[in-house]
This record gives sequence, C-alpha cells and structure tokens, in this order.
Amino acid sequence: MATKTLVFSVTVSKPMLVSPSRPTPYEIKPLSDIDDQEGFRFQIPVIQFYRKDPKMDGRDPARVVTDALSEALVYYYPFAGRLIEGENKKLSVECSGEGVLFVEGDADVSLEEFGDALKPPFPCWEKLLMHVPGSDGVIGCPLLLIQYLDLGGGELLCRV
Repeated sequence: MATKTLVFSVTVSKPMLVSPSRPTPYEIKPLSDIDDQEGFRFQIPVIQFYRKDPKMDGRDPARVVTDALSEALVYYYPFAGRLIEGENKKLSVECSGEGVLFVEGDADVSLEEFGDALKPPFPCWEKLLMHVPGSDGVIGCPLLLIQYLDLGGGELLCRV
C-alpha cells in the first residue's frame, strides 16, 4: 500500500539556552559505572505529540514551557550542566548551570494529515526534528535539547 507523501514547511527560531531561574550549586557528580559505559555515549531522540488545551488559549505555549523548565532546573540542576571526561575516560556531570537548549518552531501541517504514519518508522523525522549545531555530541554539550513545534492544527510536538 503506497503512503501519501506530505509536503509541508517548518520554520524555526534561533536556539536558546534556558538556565535555572535561581542560582544552583556548582559541583562535579560522577556517573555510575553503568551510566558511564562507552556503549551508552549517544543521544536518543524522544518525540511526543500533544493536543493544544483550550484552557491555554491566549498563552504562549513556548513561554509556558521555558518558564516551567527554568523553574524545574533549580531542583534538577545537573541537567543544566555538561558532561566532562576525567581520568580513564570516567564521565561526570559538571553542574555548571549553563542551561539546556530550547528551540521553537512552526509547521504548516496537522497531526491528522499524518494519518497512520505516526507509528514507527515515522516519515519526516528529519524535517520535524531540528538539528542544532553543536548539540549532537556527548562531552561538553547540553544534556537536553527541548524542541517545541507548533503544528498547524492546534497540536504540538515536543522532542527531548
């Protein structure tokens, strides 16, 4: 059965760093030996779709996400740090408070237009998932890249 090829465009804003809303401790936290394995040194994209909540009308969803993220990073401050490599390639999180990457965008397509294509393997991943230069490594890179993409039909896509 042939699948319909969607044609749509995506526009994105300049990536920004979202840092904790208040000062956080500076410390070095070594990863466990399980988390430190060489075979785990890669990123895994997670994509989720949400329908817009009518109670949120009049509020900027991207602003809601960045404000909540900034507040959450106070309590989960290691996520605002960077991985560093020490002696014998041992990884640690440098809790520096630098922040996580956030990218906002818009697409002129709705969830309904994807139909059954929302099941893996997902077509158009490369078009929906924004690549931010310098974010695809492990050492010295932000630990999270959060993407908010407003889809034309009142839905949004979040990538972590």
